[in-house]
Amino acid sequence: MDYVRKCQPRNHWPALFVHYPLVVRYSISKEFNALEFSLTDSVLIEGLEVETVVGVYDWERTIDQRLVVDLEMAWDNRIPGRSDNVADALDYAAVSEQVNVCLKQLQPQLLERGAEVLAAELQDVFGISWLRLTLRKPGAVPTAQSVGVRIERGVR
Repeated sequence: MDYVRKCQPRNHWPALFVHYPLVVRYSISKEFNALEFSLTDSVLIEGLEVETVVGVYDWERTIDQRLVVDLEMAWDNRIPGRSDNVADALDYAAVSEQVNVCLKQLQPQLLERGAEVLAAELQDVFGISWLRLTLRKPGAVPTAQSVGVRIERGVR
């Protein structure tokens, strides 16, 4: 069973913790048979590039354009951290391939649509309870490096 609670920082903690609540996840684990404490873990995939049809203009619907995806996904890394076995971890390659396939098949007009569908699919396929997803389209505005959307879905 997992429990999550927010702990208010104590006055004697280092200054780093004074302004930020600490999220502590503790669980009673049958495998380790102990009450364990850990900070909320994440798995990151940053700068994942996907070439697909994206955009609202007619000319955009005839060409592939580059999208860049950044993901932060809540994942309990204690078991793979102890076992050193890839089967216990969130498979980066499988997540990356799912992102690629999803966006290529979807061919969204809006980045917002691409982000929503992608987030739902990743949560469904991999059992990810919470994620933060950034979807950017470089070169969409000539005077900007990229434009994009960032969403958070689920419960951490």
